[in-house]
Amino acid sequence: MRMALILLALAPVFAAAQEEGHWINLFDGETTYGFSQLGDVPWAVESGALVGANGSGGMLATTSQFTNFELTAKIRLKAECTSGLVVRSPLSGHPTENGAAVIWLTEAKDSKSPWHDITVRAAGNKLEATLDGKKVDGFASSNAKGYIGVLYHHNGDAKVEVSEMKLRPLGLSPIFDGKSLTNWNILPDHKSVFTVVDGAINIKNGNGQIETSALYKDFLMQTDIFSNGEHLNSGVFFRGPVGVFWKGYESQVRNQWIGDDRTKPVDFGTGGNYGNLPARKVVSSDKEWFQKTIVCDGNHMATWINGYLASDFLDTRPVNKQDNAKEGYVTGPGTMHLQGHDPTTDLSYKNIGVQVYPAD
Repeated sequence: MRMALILLALAPVFAAAQEEGHWINLFDGETTYGFSQLGDVPWAVESGALVGANGSGGMLATTSQFTNFELTAKIRLKAECTSGLVVRSPLSGHPTENGAAVIWLTEAKDSKSPWHDITVRAAGNKLEATLDGKKVDGFASSNAKGYIGVLYHHNGDAKVEVSEMKLRPLGLSPIFDGKSLTNWNILPDHKSVFTVVDGAINIKNGNGQIETSALYKDFLMQTDIFSNGEHLNSGVFFRGPVGVFWKGYESQVRNQWIGDDRTKPVDFGTGGNYGNLPARKVVSSDKEWFQKTIVCDGNHMATWINGYLASDFLDTRPVNKQDNAKEGYVTGPGTMHLQGHDPTTDLSYKNIGVQVYPAD
């Protein structure tokens, strides 16, 4: 908790009102990427839905933790089945005892198994939820952050389906005011030129970096990016040591792939964790704005591009004492910085917001 308070004190706030972020998809409609399975239920994707069946019990949980957010989901149960959606949940313990907030779902014997619409809003200690438009009573959590999961309870021939699950972070604090480079530091003796153009930080010319004056360890960050050229190279670095060139983790920016196959990124691709895990698909394109979302929480880092989970990296390597994430785990906290890569660089970053995660 002490670390969380320190980071909050260091983080600059440019506006009294905090912002709602972009929506991200927790389920991509095609794979179980971004989820982990607890228990013996063999979750799979069938006809565009996550399906859990033929098990005795467990939970399908996100690999990322979230703190303040809006969530929407669509869930269907077979008749005579019981399930539940949990938020701010640990990965251990029963959801009635581990501080998670739970929305229980049951289907009667004669049910026609309709799709149920669920909404959740979690903002600090205030949690609200609806099930098919009706308020869920007693919806509360004692946890400040946690995983989002779908419960599976064995009850005869049980079956649970999820066709949609998406999330929008709440309470993002702007760390760029759209007018100046206040609270950002340019690393000296490098060639990059940093200016504010049309409400965005524009980066041109050779290599360099501009870094936050605040330090961050565990967080969710969102920004809009524009690459004004073909296959330009840049990146969002995080957990970087103050004033040190290109260290920490790098969330790559490079909209290039092999041939016509976006699942074959060049140089790790936009959304890849550079040096560690390539993007599984390059979904963004040059000369159009795209959104990047980064979650960094302990040794887990995930990146969404335009709402699509491009990389999901769990760093199990030994700690690297030089803060070089290409060679080992970087514990943080550190700066976030934007990279100027080479003489062709011409990229812009705007709407940069951060949600600082509470300490475990």
